[in-house]
Amino acid sequence: MQVKDIMTEPVTIDKSERLGHALDIMEKNDLRRLLVTNKGKIGGIITTRQIARVLGARKSLGMPASSLHVASATQDSVIKVLADMDMLDAMLLLQKTSVLVAVDGEKILGWVRPREILEKANVSGLASEAMRYPLTANPNDRLVHARRTILDRDVGRLPVVEAGRLVGILTEGDVAKALRAFRDLNDTASKQHTRIYNILVSDVMTHDVKYVYTDTPLEEVKSIILSDNIGGLPVLNHREEVAGMITRRSILDYLVRTG
Repeated sequence: MQVKDIMTEPVTIDKSERLGHALDIMEKNDLRRLLVTNKGKIGGIITTRQIARVLGARKSLGMPASSLHVASATQDSVIKVLADMDMLDAMLLLQKTSVLVAVDGEKILGWVRPREILEKANVSGLASEAMRYPLTANPNDRLVHARRTILDRDVGRLPVVEAGRLVGILTEGDVAKALRAFRDLNDTASKQHTRIYNILVSDVMTHDVKYVYTDTPLEEVKSIILSDNIGGLPVLNHREEVAGMITRRSILDYLVRTG
């Protein structure tokens, strides 16, 4: 199987557009990243994590999301591939980046993300074999601290745990939307900083969180992730404690590791 057999049409945005518009497109299409273009050519990738990084930066306090450009949150590095690249080679490259863009010269043909790989891949094993060590948050943590964990540890979501039990989940998208909402109040920079600093994880997190168990078959995990279009799931042991996180990327890494 080749890249052309699994690639899909990317959703694009011009680098001159505003961050608020990028978030609107992401929400409308249920996406976490967009392909950034510049006069029709590839300009990079913008993700909800990068938007959360920019909207939480002190230097841009006092500025609403509608005044910040896509270019301010664009990652320039994009791996371009040919449409006839083998899927196994694409899987190896996706361990280094979030998306591959298939091109023919300057023409954009499609993109491949971990999602496209999972849709075609056969997986076997249990959730415990593909999960990662869980980084967690507490509902009473300040959102700015949870945001810092997401950015510094390069994760897309944090299970929220209280008294040893899963009570919610916080995603990079939740952080970006919350920061945008407070930014759009048009307060002064100092007032914005105070408002944002006092947001708690419990104010923003998703309470109704889906999860799996350590012995849940990977095929079932894959089905939930794809059908609900979610990036990952907390993994519980049979004492109902959070034992790990399983994501599209961790399953991809597992597939590469197990050959």
